[in-house]
Amino acid sequence: MSSCEYDLFVIGAGSGGVRAARIAGQHGAKVAIAEERYLGGTCVNVGCIPKKLLVYAAHFHEEFSSAEGFGWTLGSREHDWAQLIANKDSEIERLNGVYDRLLRGANVEIVDGTARLVDANTVAVGDRRFRARHILLATGGSPLKPEIPGAELGITSNEAFYLETLPKRVLVIGGGYIGVEFAGIFHGLGADVKLVYRGDRILRGFDEDVRIALTDEFAKKGIDIRVHTDLAKIEMCPNGLQATTNDDIVLEADQILFAIGRLPKTAGIGLEECGVTRDIYGAVVVDDYSCTAVPNIYAVGDCTNRLNLTPVAIAEGQAVAEMLFKGTRSKPDYANVPTAVFSQPNIGTVGLTESEARAAFSEIDVYKSVFRPLKHTLTGSDEKTMMKLIVDPKTDRVLGCHMVGADAGEIIQGFAVALKCGATKSQFDSTVGIHPTAAEEFVTMRQKVSA
Repeated sequence: MSSCEYDLFVIGAGSGGVRAARIAGQHGAKVAIAEERYLGGTCVNVGCIPKKLLVYAAHFHEEFSSAEGFGWTLGSREHDWAQLIANKDSEIERLNGVYDRLLRGANVEIVDGTARLVDANTVAVGDRRFRARHILLATGGSPLKPEIPGAELGITSNEAFYLETLPKRVLVIGGGYIGVEFAGIFHGLGADVKLVYRGDRILRGFDEDVRIALTDEFAKKGIDIRVHTDLAKIEMCPNGLQATTNDDIVLEADQILFAIGRLPKTAGIGLEECGVTRDIYGAVVVDDYSCTAVPNIYAVGDCTNRLNLTPVAIAEGQAVAEMLFKGTRSKPDYANVPTAVFSQPNIGTVGLTESEARAAFSEIDVYKSVFRPLKHTLTGSDEKTMMKLIVDPKTDRVLGCHMVGADAGEIIQGFAVALKCGATKSQFDSTVGIHPTAAEEFVTMRQKVSA
C-alpha cells in the first residue's frame, strides 16, 4: 500500500474530468486521474464520436441514390459492417492515445482502476490510497434497460458499437436523441427499423415543429414509428427475438436496442459515507460552482445531470480547475447552449422552443420556413428542410433558432454565437445571406406565421 499527496484527484477520465485535470496540471497542481475503462469517457468511446462516424456511413446510401440525378452511373454496391467497425475501433484507439498524451503532457498521473471515496480527502483504487486536497467526481452516466421480462436479451448504445454483424431487423425502444440517431444509422445501413416510443411524439423537449418535421421525414424513409407504445416482455423465438407490446402486439427483430435514458453513474463509490448528497435519480447535487455538500469535493458532467453535453462537461471541468488553481471564480452559462441531433436529416437547435417562449413571454413572434433544398431538385427526393425563429417583439431579440435539415448542426453553431450576443431579428434581416445555401433562409424570413 502506498500513500500519495495530490492537489487534485479526478475520478473519471471523460471529457469533463480530463479537461479539469489538464488545466489543473498546467497551473502547476499535482494531479492524478483514475479511469476504470478507457480514456475519453462515453463521448469518445461509446457516444458522440463513434456515433457520428456511423451516421456518416449510414448517409452514404442516400448519397448514392442522389448521384444518379447528377449524371453519375453507379454499379452494384454493398456494405461491410465488420470493416466499418474495425475502422471505427482504430480511430477510437487513436483518440485514446491522444488523451493519454495530453494528460501526461500536463504532468497528470493516470491511475488504471475503479476509484472509490474513503473519506473527504482519500480515494482508494485497488489496494492503493491517494490523499488529495480536492477531489473531482466526473464519473459520467450509463444507459438504462427497462425492468421487464427478457430485458437482458436487448442491448444499449454501449453494445451497439461492437456488434459483430449488422442486424437485418432492429427494434429501437425510445424516442430521444439516441433512439432516433440509431434508428437512422441502422436504417441507412440497410436494416428494417421500427421505433417504439411510449410518448405521443418522438424527441420530447424539442420544439414541436422540429418533432413533427423529423417524424414526417422518418415516415418518408420507411422507418416505422409506433407511439403510445411500450414493451411488456421480450422472448427468444426461432426467428430471433420476439417483443410483446403493452397492447399485446408482437414485434419480431434480430436486435432490440434500448434507448430509454441514462442515469448518473454514482452508485457504490462511497459518496454517502463521505457526506456527498445525491438526488432521487442518483445525480450528485452541486451548487453553481460544481461544489458538492462536502466543501473540497466537486462534480461535473453527466454525474450531476445538469445539461448532459460533452462541451458543457468540458466547460464545467475547466471552471472548477481555474477556480481552484488560478483563482478565477466563474461558473458555466447554461443559457443558449446549442445542440444537435445527428438524425437523418440532422437537427440543430439553440435557445427557447416555442412552448418555452410562450410560457416565459407575454407575446412572441414566430417565423417558419419549410422548403425543398436545391440539391433535391435533381435527386427526386421529397426531403424537406424546416427552419424556425422565435422572437420577442418587445425587444426584437431572437429567442430561439431551430432547424431540421442537412448540416443543421454546422449551421446552428454560427447562429448560436448570434443568440449569445443578443442578436435581434432586425440584425438577422440586415445580414446578407450566402446564396445559394439553406442557411441564408434564416436571414430572409420576413413573414410571421404566428404571434
